[in-house]
Amino acid sequence: MSKRIYFFDTTLRDGEQAPGFSMTSDEKFQIAQQLARLGVDVIEAGFAASSPGDFASVQQIAREVRGPVITALARVTKGDIDAAASALQPAARPRIHTVIATSAIHMEKKLRMKPEEVVRRVQEMVAYAAATGMEVEFSAEDATRSDWSFLTQVFTVAAAAGARVLNVPDTVGYTTPTEMFRLFRYLEEHVVSPHPITFSCHNHDDLGLATANTLAAIEAGVTQVEGTINGIGERAGNVALEEIAMALGTRGDVYNYQTGIDTRELYRTSRLIQQITGVAVQPNKAIVGANAFAHESGIHQDGMLKERKTYEIIQPEDVGVPRSALVLGKHSGRAAFRDRLAHLGYQLNDAETDRAFARFKDLADRKKTIMDEDLEAIVGDERQHGAVDPIQLLSFQVFSGSNTLPTATVQVVHNGQAPRQEAASGDGPVDALYQAVDRAISFKGNLLRYQIQAVTGGQDALGEVVVRVESEGRVATGRGASTDVLEASIRAYVAALNKLMTGRGVVMMPDGQDETSWMLRAFGG
Repeated sequence: MSKRIYFFDTTLRDGEQAPGFSMTSDEKFQIAQQLARLGVDVIEAGFAASSPGDFASVQQIAREVRGPVITALARVTKGDIDAAASALQPAARPRIHTVIATSAIHMEKKLRMKPEEVVRRVQEMVAYAAATGMEVEFSAEDATRSDWSFLTQVFTVAAAAGARVLNVPDTVGYTTPTEMFRLFRYLEEHVVSPHPITFSCHNHDDLGLATANTLAAIEAGVTQVEGTINGIGERAGNVALEEIAMALGTRGDVYNYQTGIDTRELYRTSRLIQQITGVAVQPNKAIVGANAFAHESGIHQDGMLKERKTYEIIQPEDVGVPRSALVLGKHSGRAAFRDRLAHLGYQLNDAETDRAFARFKDLADRKKTIMDEDLEAIVGDERQHGAVDPIQLLSFQVFSGSNTLPTATVQVVHNGQAPRQEAASGDGPVDALYQAVDRAISFKGNLLRYQIQAVTGGQDALGEVVVRVESEGRVATGRGASTDVLEASIRAYVAALNKLMTGRGVVMMPDGQDETSWMLRAFGG
């Protein structure tokens, strides 16, 4: 009988810590629901003691997401453990994830603790966490740069105090596959526990070895792997769980293991995280990148036409990637549109369908071919709107050129009042548009980020704009999609302003922090 490998997803905790990947509670909840559909075994919902917002997010996920174990990170202090236990109380299957560093450099320079003090703290606080009645996982931060004998001592103490899962983080992505294999074999032989324990790995990708190191850990006997979707996380990121899932599934002749992952949900999960964070994966990203199942070379195309397996070791359908381009046009009706969205995994209510269909028909008049990626961008754009947004964009015009001062005119409805028209000039057409909107609704704030990318290829490609806007310490993200980059830009800006005015999807900027430094830390620019 094959061994079971358990997937621990830390997208919402370690993944969110990366610059540019902060998420609101609502966005975290959406991702947690999708992770449950994907079939991960454990969801690390956050660091409950870090802020009231993170506590509330962990609590909501614990209360409403069923299936996976729900865990929260806690340093080995009573305050952290109490916060985690309280937030996890509603969970059907809660786990407290305790952590302290064990490498010499971390103990001396960061913790300012002697090794014997670390051992004593682990014994006391793991026992304190276990006394809650919840399952306990213990992580030795920077384990791969720790002394193996000392690491064994710490793990033995943690197991005796009640930890059921012992995690070995390669915190700075330092180790190699051979070292990883040897370390786990050593720990399995030398760690003593009064009860069965699960060994876990948590690998970062600083040297590009996270996937290789994780597979080496599995070969050594590890049965829990920790990582994130798309490999997001601190610095170069974590191991990408989609890569591990497909490596195990594709190379069953080498890795005779079972998982609970529904691989058909991988692409959808990846796209959701890209849409929420506004950060796309690179085109050549394994499994979920835009080019993962694309073939341009004539030799490759010839082979594909004769037999798909000549150049595809994974069937795109197996990870939820549409097998072929969607061909929809201006003559397509609502039924075909709704059917295709259902095929892509989207279930929209009537109002969302009406808005998305109107956008689709408008796009079909501008583009010859509508791709699946176009539809996903439209749905992602429309889903950010509420039932009744305070700002409705009626029309806009822009005058710009090499010898012309960019000027924009917008007409909007604000809070149900009569339509108002305003004009403004700016440093460029987008700046002029945004200043005109600001005048029309008397808005005062700052544009923190503006990003544009093409959703598909070609001159008629759909452009997707992501903006972050700040007002009085409150920050919101807006997205807009159109073949016209100016229309995409104003759609994104109005979406962000609507969120600020309704409080939907807003992040608070901490008091007393410099705006620029906070933006770089929280959003990556």
